[in-house]
Amino acid sequence: MNITHTMMLLDVIYFILRGSVRIVFRPRTKPIDGELVLITGSGGVLGRLFALELVREAGGKAHPYRVDVTNRVEVYCTADEVRTDLGRNVTMLVNNARVVARERLMDCPDELVERTMKVNCHALFWMTKAFVPQMKEQNHGHIITIASVLGLFSTACDYCASKFSAVGFHESLAHELLTEEFDGVKTTLVCPYIVDTGMFDRCKIRDEVALFLAPLDPEYCVEQAMNAILIDQPLVCIPRLTYLPVISRA
Repeated sequence: MNITHTMMLLDVIYFILRGSVRIVFRPRTKPIDGELVLITGSGGVLGRLFALELVREAGGKAHPYRVDVTNRVEVYCTADEVRTDLGRNVTMLVNNARVVARERLMDCPDELVERTMKVNCHALFWMTKAFVPQMKEQNHGHIITIASVLGLFSTACDYCASKFSAVGFHESLAHELLTEEFDGVKTTLVCPYIVDTGMFDRCKIRDEVALFLAPLDPEYCVEQAMNAILIDQPLVCIPRLTYLPVISRA
């Protein structure tokens, strides 16, 4: 076992132990009233639920913007528009937008491969570069990446490669903030199993896996993710059973 695998194994064991302790000793949740939250992909099932949950928690109101997250110029222009319209900086960024081509790698048309990578990976760079510098200036903020358990261990689907990229991106960003000592800018990596939104209807999961893991209810997924976000938890796998294959892989 090399040092990378060892560190990954120790990280996962740490999160499981910490999560077990928190079941008994629930940490205090942070207030988010007064925060300005931006959620990508809020027109989809999970994005809409995140928006409703965050508005409920913060007691605020929603401002819709239409933007192609794969177009960096459009992202940067919309970021300036948001700051001008609302007169302040975004303090919570939820990178939720995602797509899946529902094809095996060798069967997937080139244009769908590009679309999957642009939405699920490249857009993370553009959104982060548009909003995180202001968080760093204030040393206050929270970046949430909605990745996937399929970004931690794989199945036969184009989605996995893009979510491996999302996980790597998020971990790199978290390490950069740590080394630069921006301790007020928090990060949370959310890795749910397949969520029952219709997006994965044509994706085949191995029978032995399906016996133990049914697709997640969207409301349950968002509830568990919000529980982690509000206590600044760095990583959450949903459901907890999905921590086990991560350990076995390490």
